[in-house]
Amino acid sequence: MTITEPRVIPPAQRRNHWMNHIAGHAEMRPDAVAFRYRGAATTWRQAHDRVTAFAAALQRRGVKLGDRVLMLVLNRTEVIEAVMGVNTLGAMAVPINVRLAPPEIAYIVDDADADVLIVDEPLVPLVAAVARSTDRVKRVIVLGRAPDGAEAFDALVAEDPGGFVAPDVPEDTPALIMYTSGTTGRPKGAMLDHVNMVGQALTCIRAMEIFKEDDIGFMTAPLFHIAGLGSIAPNFLLGITTVIHPLGGFDAGALLDAYEREGATIVFNVPAQWKAICAHPQAREKGRGLRVISWGAAPASETLLRQMEETFPSALNIAVFGQTEMSPITCVLRGEDSLRKLGSVGLPIPTIQVRVVDDDMRDVPRGQVGEIVYRGPTLMQGYWRKPEETAAAFAGGWFHSGDLVRQDDEGYVWVVDRKKDMIISGGENIYCAEVENALASHPEILDAAVYGRPDPTWGEIPVAAVVLAPGSTLELDALRSYLGDHLARFKQPKAMIVMEALPRNAGGKVVKGALRRADPGA
Repeated sequence: MTITEPRVIPPAQRRNHWMNHIAGHAEMRPDAVAFRYRGAATTWRQAHDRVTAFAAALQRRGVKLGDRVLMLVLNRTEVIEAVMGVNTLGAMAVPINVRLAPPEIAYIVDDADADVLIVDEPLVPLVAAVARSTDRVKRVIVLGRAPDGAEAFDALVAEDPGGFVAPDVPEDTPALIMYTSGTTGRPKGAMLDHVNMVGQALTCIRAMEIFKEDDIGFMTAPLFHIAGLGSIAPNFLLGITTVIHPLGGFDAGALLDAYEREGATIVFNVPAQWKAICAHPQAREKGRGLRVISWGAAPASETLLRQMEETFPSALNIAVFGQTEMSPITCVLRGEDSLRKLGSVGLPIPTIQVRVVDDDMRDVPRGQVGEIVYRGPTLMQGYWRKPEETAAAFAGGWFHSGDLVRQDDEGYVWVVDRKKDMIISGGENIYCAEVENALASHPEILDAAVYGRPDPTWGEIPVAAVVLAPGSTLELDALRSYLGDHLARFKQPKAMIVMEALPRNAGGKVVKGALRRADPGA
């Protein structure tokens, strides 16, 4: 056969993003279960119809390509439907960490420059608190019962979509803006487009060997984190069922019951959660169907890794490492290497390019410390409305992670420090500069620095080293009470050390290594 001229295919028929995958599954396997939440199942056809109806309702209310829609939500099926409805219009979903304090949320509301907010019913009082700091939001849509002045999500979904026709949404259209804290104390919005999410799906499929049609993905990570939304990306691509676990206080027994009841095969938890799960007397029995057990966001001890291996001997044990700007996975450590390479975050995934460089962007030899930089299809477009920060992050044509690492002779990556001075506590990122800015506002604190202390439960906890004003008797409880109006609870220091002066170098910068070495609680 001779091709004389290329066949012209409309771009909309070639799009590869998660809305089209939902539509495809709704056409090919309409009655298969897409999502389950608290025992209620949603089929692919139902999900597609609800996503379309919600998109049509948003369009009638003025939402269009390029708009931002804020989301202050917990975990439930409607959250995914809302994200997909927003993306169907080419608009960007902006999930907000519900653990942030009202002024922190208000900053994101203003920075995203959005008129519409989707909120979970239990969080409606939080919206009122945020409204005292900003009047930016003009329309509120509630997942659940809506108070006066707001609209119910289900009411919008129930509206007749009429002749709604979805616009053509190119793959390089941002789908999400995920806010991640910065070293200046102000969060930055990482713009993740549809190419990023498909790349993340392929990463998960390869790393976790997701290939069985009867796999059941069980999601406990918050949907306001990229760990939550990123973990369900492969499920859209392959059409497997996603079980959404509600947020709340962690209960290992209840989680194991849910694993058994739902037939979970692929699960993720942070090490502190795995520790509680492995200690449960019925863990082996109730978790016998697990095929892939994954973990990340904090280091795991040798003892825990051995407990996981003994409790779930037939499961593939996978550790994942990355960051929001990379959608998020960049390195994977497989179970057979977890003890042999204890402390490593694993090998870089083959779907991205990695270098370890010095400050002049020269590759450092294996075994020496440098910054790990990335390229690839999961890399964000940039930071929302922050061109200078974006340019700095992409200096030299690679994305600068801020992680200082070394690679061993087999290519395994070991994180040795963080340029961005970040603490990871219980899977949450805490940036020291942000906490230090809040401490500096206290009238009895003359000088302050924050650093991470290793912790067996949380991985790390933030510690404040402070110089107090003469005569001050400030104690930790009073400090945390004060910080409650400025910082989310998880960012507040868990310990406080009073010093006469902070150790500083010749350039005036605090020497945090000296603080860690002198920490009596380390």
